[in-house]
Amino acid sequence: MTRTDPVATLPTAGPVDWSAAVRSGQRLAPTGPSLAPDEAAAVVADLREFSGRAELAVRHTTGLGDGLPLVEPTVVDRPRWIAATAAGMAELTGPLTERLAAKLPTTRGRTLAGSQLGVVLGFLSGKVLGQYDPVAPGADGTGPGALLLVAPNIVRVERELQADPADFRMWVCLHEGTHRLQFTAVPWLRDYFRGLVAEFGAAADLDPSDMLRRMVEAIRGGRQRGDSWIEAAQTPEQRAVFDRLIALMTLLEGLASHVMDAVGPEVVPSVAVIRGRFSERRRKGTGPIDRLLRALLGMDVKLAQYVKGAAFVDGVVARVGMTDFNAVWTSPDTLPTRDELGDPGAWVARVHG
Repeated sequence: MTRTDPVATLPTAGPVDWSAAVRSGQRLAPTGPSLAPDEAAAVVADLREFSGRAELAVRHTTGLGDGLPLVEPTVVDRPRWIAATAAGMAELTGPLTERLAAKLPTTRGRTLAGSQLGVVLGFLSGKVLGQYDPVAPGADGTGPGALLLVAPNIVRVERELQADPADFRMWVCLHEGTHRLQFTAVPWLRDYFRGLVAEFGAAADLDPSDMLRRMVEAIRGGRQRGDSWIEAAQTPEQRAVFDRLIALMTLLEGLASHVMDAVGPEVVPSVAVIRGRFSERRRKGTGPIDRLLRALLGMDVKLAQYVKGAAFVDGVVARVGMTDFNAVWTSPDTLPTRDELGDPGAWVARVHG
C-alpha cells in the first residue's frame, strides 16, 4: 500500500512556513511512554484490528455507511501526527493564508509564523488520541480523508487511567471511527465543512490593531452571551459563520459520545469505568500551565461540545429514534442550529413537523 508523505504535500509559498512548523513541533513533542518493540507492534496491530470492528459497530448503531469499504487507519507516533496535521491545516486554511500573504511577505515572517504554529502542534501532539481529518490524503494516498490514531498517547492515557488496554483502544476507535463514518457516509458533509472554514477565513479582519483590541477586550471579560474569548474576539461576520461551524462540530462530537454509550458493554465491557475516569482526568487537566494552554487554544470549548452535543443527540433519539434522527444528514438545512442544540424538541418540530 502506498502512503503519502505529508511533508511532501506542504505548500512552499505563502505567509506560513509549514515546514518550519513541522520542525518546531517535532522538536517540542513529548517523548514516551517506553515500549519494547514487541509491545509497540502489538499496540499497532490492536488499533488496526479494532478500528474495523469499531466502525462496523458504529454502522450497526447509527444505520449509516452500509456497504462502504472498511479503510485501515493510519497509526502514527507524535512526529508523524504533527506532519499530517500540518498538511491538513495547510490545505484547509489555504483561502485565509492567501489573504495573509500580503501581511507577512518576508522569509523571516514566514519562518516565525511557522515556528509559533509548531509550538501549538508540539503541545497538542501529546494530547490527541486520534482524529479524523476529512481533507488529508487517505491512508492509501488516493483521495481525501485519513483516520489517525496516535499510539503513544493512547498507551500513556490507558496506563494513567489503569484501564483495560483492549477496552480503551476499542473505546478510542469507536469515537474516531464515528467521525470517519460521518464524513464518508454523508456525501455533502466534507465540502460543507470546508466551505464553512473558507467562509470563516474570508470574514476575518486582518488589521492587526483591530484584532489585538478585540482580543484584549475579550480576555478582560468584555463578552456577550457567555462566549469564549475566542468567539468574543471575532468580527460580527465571523461570529455568524462560527455559529454554524460550532453547531456542526457539536453535532459531530455529540453523536460520537452517544455512540460510545449506545454500543456499551457488549463491545467495551468496562466502558462506564473508562468514561468516568477519562472525564475526571479531562476535567482536572494535568496542571495549571496545561489548563491555561487548553483554555487559550479553545480546548475547553471542545469539551463543552461533547456534553451539549450528546444531550442533543440523546434527546432527539429518545423522541423519534435513530432512523428519524438521521434526517439531520439530509442537507445543510436539516442540521441543527446552535440554538436548537439546547432544545432537541425544537429541531424535531422543525424537521419532522
